[in-house]
Formats: sequence, C-alpha cells, structure tokens
Amino acid sequence: MTPTAVQLGGAILFAIAVAHTFSAKFFERLAHSQPAHAGLWHLLGEVEVVFGFWAMVLIVYIALAGGGAQALQYLESRNYTEPMFVFVIMVIAASRPILRLALASVQWAARLMPMPAAMATFFLALSLVPLLGSFITEPAAMTLAALLLRDRFYARGLSKRLQYATIGVLFVNVSIGGTLTPYAAPPVLMVAGTWNWDLAYMLTHFGWRSALAVVINALGVTLLFGAELRKFSVSGGPAGEPVPMALIVVHLLFLAGVVVFAHHPVVFMGLFLFFLGIAHGYGRYQDRLILREGLLVAFFLAGLVVLGGQQQWWLQPLLEGMSPTAVYYGATALTAITDNAALTYLGSLVQGLSDEFKYSLVAGAVTGGGLTVIANAPNPAGYSILKRSFEDEEISALGLLAAAAIPTLVAIAAFRAI
Repeated sequence: MTPTAVQLGGAILFAIAVAHTFSAKFFERLAHSQPAHAGLWHLLGEVEVVFGFWAMVLIVYIALAGGGAQALQYLESRNYTEPMFVFVIMVIAASRPILRLALASVQWAARLMPMPAAMATFFLALSLVPLLGSFITEPAAMTLAALLLRDRFYARGLSKRLQYATIGVLFVNVSIGGTLTPYAAPPVLMVAGTWNWDLAYMLTHFGWRSALAVVINALGVTLLFGAELRKFSVSGGPAGEPVPMALIVVHLLFLAGVVVFAHHPVVFMGLFLFFLGIAHGYGRYQDRLILREGLLVAFFLAGLVVLGGQQQWWLQPLLEGMSPTAVYYGATALTAITDNAALTYLGSLVQGLSDEFKYSLVAGAVTGGGLTVIANAPNPAGYSILKRSFEDEEISALGLLAAAAIPTLVAIAAFRAI
C-alpha cells in the first residue's frame, strides 16, 4: 500500500525514536560539555522520555499536515489503558508491605535450596519472581524482581559484567515467564480472547517451555558468577519498622483488585486513589512511593502507543508475507524495535491464520522481549529501577542487547527445538 504523508512521517519519527534510545549516552555527554543547556540534554538522555518526546513531535506534525482537529482525534483514538495500568501496578507492587512479603517468600524458598544463601536469593529473583508474573502480571513481577535485585545486589556493588548479565536475564525471563496464563503477558493478552487460548492451551504450548528456559537462564548466570555472588551476605532483616500483617493483606487486596480490573481504568484508578489514602494514613509503614519512576514509565509507554499507531501500514503486510518459521524469527527481531504486544495485536487482525502461524507469532514476540527497553511493556519499569546502579546512571542499549543474546537463544531453543 502507498502510505499517507502522516503514516510516512510516523514511520520516520518512530525510526528516529528507536535510534535515540541507542544514543542516550550521547546526550548525557552533551550535558557535561554544554552546561548552559544541561537541563535539555539531561531530559533527552532519559530513555523513558524518548518515546514521549517523539510522540509529541508526531502530534505537532499531524497538526501541521492535517490540522489540529485531526491531531486531537488521533490522540483520543489511542488506548492508554496499559500505560495507566503499569503505572498503578508499579507503585503498589513497590510499596513496603508488598516488598516485605516478597522478600520473606524468597528468603524462605532460598533456605530450601542446596546452595549459598546469596546465590539462592539471586537465582530465585531471576526465576521464581518472573514466573510469578503469570499470576500477578508481568509489570508487577518486573517491579518486585528489580527492587529485590537492586537492594540485595546492585546497591552492594556488582561487577559491570554481572550488572549487564543480570538485567539481560531478568528482561528475557520476565518476557517469557508471563506465558503460563492467558492474561498476564501483554502480547498474549492481545490475542488470547480472539484465538480462544485458555489456561490449558497456554500451559501445554507455552508454559512448560517458558518455565524450562527461565530456570536454565537463571541457573546459568547464577553458576557462572557464583564466585562473585558468594561474597555477598543476605543476612539481616530489611530496614524500617515491621509491617503489620493486616496492612500487608490490605495491600495484597489492592494489588489483586488492580489485576482483576486491569482492563477497566475507571476501576483500577479508583482503587489506586484509595491505596494512596491508605499509604498516606499509615506512612510509618511505607517507604517513598515510586511515583516519579512510575510516571516516567507510563510516559514512555504512552509515547509508544502514540507512535506505534502509525506503524500498522508496514508491519501487517510484512507479517502476512511470512511462513510460520519466518514469522517466529521475524517477530523475535521486530520485537527489538517495537513493543511485542503491538506485533501480536496486528496478527490478531489477520484472518485465516494457521495454528502454527499463531503460535510462532506469539512465541517469537515473547522470545525477543528482553533485547531492548522498548521490546516489552514491563522493561521500562525494570530499567527505571535499576539504571541508577549503573555507570553514569545509564544502561547501554548495546550492552543490554549483548547481555540478552544468550538468554534469548535459550528461549529460542525452548520454543523451537523442543
């Protein structure tokens, strides 16, 4: 098809935004070399800001090309439920009562494992917690795992190699770990209803393969860096006043309510406002709520929604022309430059697809979900939480791509070779 001026401009701006995510450090260097405009360069150096910024440019372009009414109509036609949901689930999952419960669960499980406590905790943070994403949603699992890794390992000093190896495995494992159920992983959620994929289908076609790859990836990085991990001590309880069990239960109910009504923002935003009231009323049992981090991630995802809406004209014909094998590897590669849920959503619009094609599309989309920050909706949450532990408070896009390569190959083996 021949693209319109708006579609072509949207594709060009999308390509620029992707390139921008790989060059964030360049703007940070500009901030140091040009202090007069350091604020602007720091802003453009924030990966979470990139897609929101270029989405703004797209809206201005649409307004100039087709008028303000067309730009406003396009903005209002987008669905922002996922950015809102990720923001809410991040803040609630990162509250002290939820984190205390998650940490206690991991420590209890770690005591049952035949390895040093630090290694066991590290392994469970990269395996058990990502698999829990199939039940509490991937954004919540990413938030819990990233905070656990930050406080127990990153904050105590990891080598650069282990920093990148950890985040590479984390992103891949969260992407594939949410496929045990049909409602937790965004790329699965986009097609499950249309293609009638229920719990039994997910467990038999995706779940056991995902669990196997998650365990192999987590065990591999744990054993590879075992000598370094043995130097860490995970003894001692967390800082701060103990949290009453009743308050933990209330927070769990809020978390469960948000998950159940994930597709109804009028409900989960209302629950979130009640949560903020409870958190303020019992502030002595709370740490700082990660509102800033959550808003940045929501801004990133909303920008991706706006920019992604102009990519259907080239993505859909590309997918339709592929064989099931080609679509698997094509989806794995395409996911690195666009959100994997967008890919599967486009696939759900195509009529007459074979069962093998459907499986290949979704499996490829979740396989490639750890390669870049934009590949999977929960990735910006993990990025936002962990980035300050890295040099210059930035995670290299190329470093992440390299770190996620081997875990991605393990996922390919699980989905294609077994």
